[in-house]
Amino acid sequence: MSFDLSTRITLNNGTSIPQMGLGVWKSNNTQAKEAVMLGLKHGYEMFDTAKQYGNERGVGEGLVEGLKAVGKSREDIFLTTKVFGGDQGYQETLDAIDGQLERLQTDYVDLLLVHWPVTGKYVDTWRAVEEIYKAGKARAIGVSNFDNERMQNLLDHATIIPAVNQMEYNPLIQERDILAFNQQHGIHLQAWSPLGGGAVLNDPELKQIADKYNKTVAQIVLRWNFQGGIITIPKSVHEERIQQNADIFDFELSAQDMQKLYSMNQEKRSLWYNDFSWEGGDIQESVEEWGD
Repeated sequence: MSFDLSTRITLNNGTSIPQMGLGVWKSNNTQAKEAVMLGLKHGYEMFDTAKQYGNERGVGEGLVEGLKAVGKSREDIFLTTKVFGGDQGYQETLDAIDGQLERLQTDYVDLLLVHWPVTGKYVDTWRAVEEIYKAGKARAIGVSNFDNERMQNLLDHATIIPAVNQMEYNPLIQERDILAFNQQHGIHLQAWSPLGGGAVLNDPELKQIADKYNKTVAQIVLRWNFQGGIITIPKSVHEERIQQNADIFDFELSAQDMQKLYSMNQEKRSLWYNDFSWEGGDIQESVEEWGD
């Protein structure tokens, strides 16, 4: 069986999602537009943004222009955005979605995620997300950054089980308890920060593995994600890197090399609940603005 950027996984509601896509965190609107257009040029089918990133408009413009340039249509790609922390709550979430869709220049997203489990808000937010799904404005719904305690609380109140939990996932933080819990409930884990930054990319043992396969360390890590069944969204605004990140389908890691990456786990997160003011009851959260 051959794999490429069109390789898909079927979610628990029957929607299929590409296993590999392109993220745009920390990109301004101009950069996000260019990255999406480059991604389309090089065969990417999944694009991941969020209101908090402040670049939904750029992603929307990139999709409109990029799809036209490659002769594809909206139905050919998979688009994810997320409910902003400052919009959480039942009515607030319902009120916010149309503005997000307008910025993205689409009538629907393929996946809508609750970006973070805002204390005291995320259950009501999920009720609204279920309504958005039923209205056809999202083809699948899920969450992001939900630990097992918060996920169980959500499941206790939900009528629709989340299709995805997007978590920080890379060789240094493998979320094993969360991954196991999600799998028990038919929830797919999707990786943000799949490359883990310099601590992973500069690892000398991974460099040896990369040399063996004539690949970069980043390609080795992304292939490890892929072979592990993880949905993955590396971010880049550089064409060469966007191309390189997609060049992981012409080799397969041995069981021994897969195990080497699994052995690197430190369960060390770069961002977690105590980094947000809403954990103390303040839900005021700002959209990140990176300039144009």
